[in-house]
Amino acid sequence: MHAMGSSILPLSPVRQRSNPQIGLALSGGFARGIAHIGVLKVLEEENIPIHCVAGSSVGSFIGAIYCAGATAKEMEQIASRMRRRHFAQLSISRYGFFSNRRMIKFLNKILQVRTFDELEMPLTITATEIATGEGVVFRSGPLAEAVRASCAYPGVFPPVDSDGRLLVDGGLAYPVPTQPLHEMGPDRIIAVHLRNRTGLGGPRNMFDIIAKSFAIAQQQNGTLWQSLADLIVEPDVRHFRYDAFERTADLVRAGETAMRSALPNLLRWFEGRVNLEMTEQSRHAYPQSVL
Repeated sequence: MHAMGSSILPLSPVRQRSNPQIGLALSGGFARGIAHIGVLKVLEEENIPIHCVAGSSVGSFIGAIYCAGATAKEMEQIASRMRRRHFAQLSISRYGFFSNRRMIKFLNKILQVRTFDELEMPLTITATEIATGEGVVFRSGPLAEAVRASCAYPGVFPPVDSDGRLLVDGGLAYPVPTQPLHEMGPDRIIAVHLRNRTGLGGPRNMFDIIAKSFAIAQQQNGTLWQSLADLIVEPDVRHFRYDAFERTADLVRAGETAMRSALPNLLRWFEGRVNLEMTEQSRHAYPQSVL
């Protein structure tokens, strides 16, 4: 089992180029996914370039905003104003308790792009076909619909119909999407894994039951994604509720702490000093009134 914070495989520096192309795999966790922003914040501060991103569930949401051009600072400002009402509307059906159709309008307002082709950075989004259990990968087409499918948490949100396939949360097929990220061809992969609350006693409600079920499944099926990761970063978010949007600052700090701990291992990938112009200046500014 990996220690909380970060772990790394014993790899030598990449020698085919002084600055390796790095891919970032972002896991699910609903509001706890705000910790991903803290990871991105440290990478930007340290001038560590990210070349491609893959996201499952909330990781697809964070990845889409980042790949659309937002800086980590802008994303933190957006997250500080997010609440569950921006994603979900009570609409009980035989497939779920909430509708996540609000997510389309919300995402389109924030992203300012509509398709994968308009993104500034390559992005892969995952989902799971409920009829077969097979993983589904999106790399083109409408962006918001792909994120909505990836975030369709079973039992909470109904499946999303995509070309006749009923799709649910990407975290079922790809707990941390290192496999589809590996197919994008980066030299090194950073996997950000948000641990679920498996060891904190019995469930309080239906949502806890679903979350703990996800956690158990991920623990049983974590070997593949871990084997493809060069660096595993694990922000300590176990004590945050699944909908703790009001604790944005604390969640971002958890991501920063874990990434700071991992930095010495990450810097071993570089033969010399990291010396790049960060993309922050080229990323277009996001409006402050998106929510």
